[in-house]
Amino acid sequence: MKQVTVNAWQVGLVFKRGVYQRMLKEGNYWFWDNPAVNIYEVTKPFIAPVELNILLQDSHLAEALQVVEVKDSEIVVHYENGLLKEVLTAGRYTFWKSVVAHDFVRLDTSKIDITENIDRATIQHKLVAPYMRSISVENYEQALLFVDGQFVKILSSGVYFWYKNGISLYVNKVDTRQQQLEINGQEILTKDKAALRINAWTQYKVTDIEKALLQNKEYDKQLYISFQLALREYISTLGFDELLEKKESIAPFILAQVKEKATVLGIEVAGFGIRDIILPGDVKEIMNQVLIAEKKAQANTIMRREETASTRSLLNTAKLMEDNAMLWKLKEMEYVEKIADKISNISVNGNGVLIEQLKQIFVPQK
Repeated sequence: MKQVTVNAWQVGLVFKRGVYQRMLKEGNYWFWDNPAVNIYEVTKPFIAPVELNILLQDSHLAEALQVVEVKDSEIVVHYENGLLKEVLTAGRYTFWKSVVAHDFVRLDTSKIDITENIDRATIQHKLVAPYMRSISVENYEQALLFVDGQFVKILSSGVYFWYKNGISLYVNKVDTRQQQLEINGQEILTKDKAALRINAWTQYKVTDIEKALLQNKEYDKQLYISFQLALREYISTLGFDELLEKKESIAPFILAQVKEKATVLGIEVAGFGIRDIILPGDVKEIMNQVLIAEKKAQANTIMRREETASTRSLLNTAKLMEDNAMLWKLKEMEYVEKIADKISNISVNGNGVLIEQLKQIFVPQK
């Protein structure tokens, strides 16, 4: 005789020569034929010792168990007493119906969109995250979503989640902020065959992401070429001297020429400017010589103008002194004063004629 005790929160399964007989609940049992009795804790998952379908033929046992079947294209999120416990993949799982509350959320991973009622915290949980894929679109970005190579929709800023499966998913992002494109080292011939090197810049931003990415390849390179060709078209129609005179008109012309082409690329051009016009070495030397000659000519003109004015002033003074003896005398006194400022002592040697002459200078005539 064999005694078997099944405690509270336990279940016993009786097997005789490997064949399932019945289920035992809490209590003490006596057996004459000494069968095998397996004891299970109802607070833990149940792992069937034999084929589960055989056991489920017992209606009492089937009623005591909760069976969860997971298909190949599914995952099931298992919550135990309200807390995420595990993720169940393809297979069959059994749990005892007991004081432990088991809840299950079935997720269909055969698609990419998450349509089930599942919160973001669960999606980002370390147990669930391996079955998800995500992409972040920044506030200054827009993105195109492609599924199996087909364009689906435009993604605005935010964080997006999809199921991870065999479906190909690709996201192409574009920065929609204003950007600057450098157009440097452009070797261009003028109408009179002068070789110039021009450095320029332009500012732009993407306004239509579908045009920029779906209808055009490498929109930034196409924009670069558009500015390059417009520069060549404009400069090749002007001679070197004419180009230098109309340098300020280059930017407005180029901007007007490229704006329409940029719209086709899904781009809005905000500005364009010429940073440098670099001359060849020999042309630069000639320009320097011309500049020096012009400055010398200006200097000579100014000197001659000043000399003429000075001579004219002397002539006017001479005419006034010729007509006015007192003015002549004042002029003499002015020069004597200047001489006296530079001489501290005067020694005079001579006859009365010299003294008489000095007297005439310093003593007013009555």
